[in-house]
Amino acid sequence: MKDKNEMMLEFESKSQNESFARTVVAAFAAQLDPTIEELADIKTAVSEAVTNSIIHGYADGGGIIQMHCVICNDELTVEIIDKGVGIANIEKAMEPLYTTRPELERSGMGFSFMEAFMDDLEVESAVEKGTLVRMKKSIKKSDRQSGIKQEARQKV
Repeated sequence: MKDKNEMMLEFESKSQNESFARTVVAAFAAQLDPTIEELADIKTAVSEAVTNSIIHGYADGGGIIQMHCVICNDELTVEIIDKGVGIANIEKAMEPLYTTRPELERSGMGFSFMEAFMDDLEVESAVEKGTLVRMKKSIKKSDRQSGIKQEARQKV
């Protein structure tokens, strides 16, 4: 039987809401009992996706960002969705150091960070329709618990 929980949140594409999104996803993911490092990875990936929607999707013009989170068994899926300008060339946009906003001193590492900190990353986009970024992270409690038990046995 699958254990599933989900939530949906909508917020304005304002930079101050990036930290709000990080906090909400951390609170939601806490039910999986992630390590501090896993939680930091999730928060960083969400931060990058939300920032991309604010800076690139809406080009600071304003709009609504949706965050849809699903926990199914030991996997967290986070979707960040905007109805902004979209991405004409997803492959190019995902290249490290590529940015469409160099005047803002953007590093062009957003997608690279998302890929590095999450287990899976998918990007769907259509010009003038928006972008969906789907990220997945597996949090396996059983692996951590067995590791703790093995460490305890070694100490005895």
